[in-house]
Amino acid sequence: MLDTHTHAWGAASDDHPWVNGPLLDLVDEFDVHTVYTADRLLADMDRNGVDEAVVVGYPICDWTDNWYTRRVAAEYDRLHGIVMLDPFADDAVDHLRECMATDGVLGFRLGAACPYDRMWETFDPDVTWLRDAVEETEFWEAAVETDAAVQILCDHGQLDQALDLVETYPDLTYLFDHFAHAGPETPTDERTFAQFADLASYENVAVKVSEIPHMSETSFPYADMHDHVRWFLDTFGRERVIWGSDYPNVSDVASYPEAYNWLRQVDSLSEKDRAWITERAFREHVGLS
Repeated sequence: MLDTHTHAWGAASDDHPWVNGPLLDLVDEFDVHTVYTADRLLADMDRNGVDEAVVVGYPICDWTDNWYTRRVAAEYDRLHGIVMLDPFADDAVDHLRECMATDGVLGFRLGAACPYDRMWETFDPDVTWLRDAVEETEFWEAAVETDAAVQILCDHGQLDQALDLVETYPDLTYLFDHFAHAGPETPTDERTFAQFADLASYENVAVKVSEIPHMSETSFPYADMHDHVRWFLDTFGRERVIWGSDYPNVSDVASYPEAYNWLRQVDSLSEKDRAWITERAFREHVGLS
């Protein structure tokens, strides 16, 4: 089993201070130690039979300070890294190349659902900066050259912007997080969420059934979101539907076992489907041996 969406972070220091106020308030609610290190993550993985994981940068420090994610990816064979990058920064290309040169770093994440001036502090489904980022040609060319996976957190109402990006740079590998913030009442086959069908026509696009305890309005096994899972499977095929726990970010409402065992409760999902969703799909999508 490979958990494609976890978080870990180091202690605050003079070189890497904790500056994200909303996130500091949030971690106090987690059912884990306030400093959730890679060693703590690995211990939780071992207790729950998870073999490998992707550590997605956790912007408790300045959001482009990727020191801990890069260190973890380089030092632990069982952990891989997704960093945070600012495509508009003057040093964006250099920063991208530096991060991708780090062993174990697979790509970068864009917070398209966040206001650019409050990145990773809050969400606003009306922001449109992702469309402007498409014009940063040199940055995206470097992403292609370094074979960087592009992980996007956007609202389902922003999928038209994401489609612009995919159409402009079709040689990149894309992953979309957290049901694009769709909830149980979001229709799957019409309006904004249905734009995933357009994205599905690109073989280089995959979707992640991640953070489901927060997307659902019910408790385990989060049955009110199962229709969305089945729609993803019908639309993308099991080869491009990928599970991630978002642990410990979901630990305020769910245990680690609950964050993956819900898959066993999805009607019509076979053991082969689960094998793809919990490991093989991600490996093949990003070329991870």
